[in-house]
Amino acid sequence: MVTGPMHEASGARQTGGMITVEGLTKTYGGDKAVDNVSFECRPGAVTGFLGPNGAGKSTTMRIIAGLTPATSGDARVGGVHYQDIPNPGTQIGVLLDASAQHAGRTGREILTLSALTMGLPMSRVDEMLKVVSLTPQESKRRVRNYSLGMRQRLGIANALLGDPKILVLDEPANGLDPAGIHWMRLLLREYANRGGTVLLSSHLLHEIEVIADEIIVIGEGRIVAEGTKADLLQTAGTFVRAGDASALANALTAAGLTAAPSGDGGMRTESTPEEVGGLTAAAGVALIELRPAEGAGLEEMFLELTAGTQRERTIPEGVSA
Repeated sequence: MVTGPMHEASGARQTGGMITVEGLTKTYGGDKAVDNVSFECRPGAVTGFLGPNGAGKSTTMRIIAGLTPATSGDARVGGVHYQDIPNPGTQIGVLLDASAQHAGRTGREILTLSALTMGLPMSRVDEMLKVVSLTPQESKRRVRNYSLGMRQRLGIANALLGDPKILVLDEPANGLDPAGIHWMRLLLREYANRGGTVLLSSHLLHEIEVIADEIIVIGEGRIVAEGTKADLLQTAGTFVRAGDASALANALTAAGLTAAPSGDGGMRTESTPEEVGGLTAAAGVALIELRPAEGAGLEEMFLELTAGTQRERTIPEGVSA
């Protein structure tokens, strides 16, 4: 449980907890790492930031956190630029690279230095160590002896130390075991439920699907989709499966319906179950399953939206999948 002074009513946080990105562009040489990107992250929600490697996620987050200057456009947290916040750690918590911590210091020393910098009481250090489940013994070990999962926990503790209104986390689940991922999911859900704003990137699509309220998908530096999880994953149509898959496909094609393989030998079509049931019955195709189609999963949506930006587009001949 995240505890501390951040107990304002969510309504009082609406203007102070926004992340606003407008027309953001970052060019390296002649290449655009980020190309005219605009989005908002609102208080009380976890926003999942998805994209293939090299799509521009980390660059965008570094610009938001004031670590990389934008070529053009604007990125603000709580209505101001990061560098203009007097004590930024008390307003926005950032974790962009869990390995970028002083390897020769102990976990406790790292949090203590951050607390001193922000003018926080030392009791906050113990509080955050408890929140991220780093034991007193572990907190006294040098960070060079930490596993990646322990470094992630320390990084999250550091991000939460100043009780900020906003969290920006780049791949925070890297190195966490299933129990750790579950813990992080609950922690971020509680943080958002209390009015906090979370921008979270991850390559673990299932975790984003479970925790995110809103999703932003970026490919080759441009936003290719954004909206609530429910809206992006919503799909209409019918799922149908028959004992004779070829006869089913022929019947759908003959009726002029467009269908695509889906699931275990089934087909997905945009027609209604009533229409599909009627035409397959007329064609003499015995069905095993006929039902309204569920929404496409996040992985399916992600691969479809970023198909043109994936490195792994084909498998060379002679190489088995």
